Amino acid sequence: MTETKDKSLPHPLIAAIPLVVLIGLLAVVIALFGSDSLSGGSQIALIMGMAVCMTISMLCYRVPWKTFEKQIGKTIGDVSVTLLILLCVGMLAGTWMISGVVPTLIYYGIQILSPKFFLVSACAICALVSLLSGSSWTTIATIGVALMGIGQALDVNHAWTAGAIISGAYFGDKMSPLSDTTILASSSTHTDLFTHIRYMMITTVPTISITLIIFLVAGFGHSNEAELHISEYTEGLSNTFNISLWTLIVPILTGVLIARRVPSLIVLFISSLSAGIMALILQPHILCEIGGGTALASSDSFADMIRGLAISFYGPTAVDTGDAALNELVSTGGMAGMLNTIWLILCAMCFGAAMIASRMVESITRVILGLIRSRFSLVSSTVGTGLFLNITTGDQFISIVLTADIYRNAFSERGYESRLLSRTCEDAATVTSVLIPWNTCGMTQSTVLGVPTLTYLPYCFFNYLSPLMTLFIAAIGWKIKKHSSQEEIETIATLEES
Repeated sequence: MTETKDKSLPHPLIAAIPLVVLIGLLAVVIALFGSDSLSGGSQIALIMGMAVCMTISMLCYRVPWKTFEKQIGKTIGDVSVTLLILLCVGMLAGTWMISGVVPTLIYYGIQILSPKFFLVSACAICALVSLLSGSSWTTIATIGVALMGIGQALDVNHAWTAGAIISGAYFGDKMSPLSDTTILASSSTHTDLFTHIRYMMITTVPTISITLIIFLVAGFGHSNEAELHISEYTEGLSNTFNISLWTLIVPILTGVLIARRVPSLIVLFISSLSAGIMALILQPHILCEIGGGTALASSDSFADMIRGLAISFYGPTAVDTGDAALNELVSTGGMAGMLNTIWLILCAMCFGAAMIASRMVESITRVILGLIRSRFSLVSSTVGTGLFLNITTGDQFISIVLTADIYRNAFSERGYESRLLSRTCEDAATVTSVLIPWNTCGMTQSTVLGVPTLTYLPYCFFNYLSPLMTLFIAAIGWKIKKHSSQEEIETIATLEES
């Protein structure tokens, strides 16, 4: 039985071929299409990579088609809720803008926040909201979108703004006891949830501190010229939208739902509906304009308003504020704006499923396991595997679970506590997912914020400093302990078997 299994395992060099093909094709696509690469080019690259993987496996290793079919169905099924969340995020982005929620937040935000302290403030605000909500996606789709608008109004570089938002949001996602990734990492490694969170503070607190300092220093280099344009933005917003504190009922309701731990999909849907109702009450003139009407007093105005509301849910909207920059700021894509991202996720999931079904991922990770000689090499291999799986499978959750499964015995056999593995999984897989253009996180956040992944990547300091910090801590051995007794090892082994 073992012999058959070994024969079906591709050689590591063979297993690397689809990955090399994918990276090469993506490089060509980016060179040819630039920022439009997500409109089809990247999807074709992923499909071609999948085709290469399947062809090699079926011809050389006799892997049946049904194996791929079953794995693809399972993998896509695992992200089905994610796809629905993306549609709701698109709907929320449209309704929050048209209802006046985001314009109101921008209107007051640009008057309160100083350009010099904007980046550090954006990072801290997103960290707090994400810590309380347990969701980086919800944080970025709501307060993150508003902060992008404020940053644009303050003339802050959009890549820096996106980096600050993502850094803060993923800090909260990583450390919150409400976060699904935090719960997944602790449960996958058989580690108590709060033991896991406390142990993560060793690497996370220094990393977020360094990140905040970087954004603070970067802010001091910002010019004061943007302050001259604040009045132009506030005037344009107030002349176009009904700026009212009543619109804040929508984000307050959203916060209450999050605090009550209502599932993200339901939160986003209810928030979108409430914003739609708010738009009917406070912004009927804008809905009428979007719906094709010319005046509220006309007999067709109500039908135009309903048509405009529907369009804000599903399609692109444009509002004329009299200022080109402001027009771009308040335009949205609705559900339709998420379709390229959903298409890309489906292609990425197919590629990842093919790599798993063909056992090519297993082949490459076995080589990595064979290189482990010390504590540092164990941790660095885990970090490398988490990043590798984020690249190949295209999904954060798959990366966390597979990394935990691959290394659970390796950590236990060497006497290391399970909390070291759970922390490393978070430092490697949770926070780096948003840095991969074809990963579900990278695709989603780039679409929501309107900034390409490779553009904001250099400024997501928290996300790439986290794995570096965990490597540094592993190198010096700070707070890294082995099991205190053989009984503890046996207890963990029993938990793994169960």
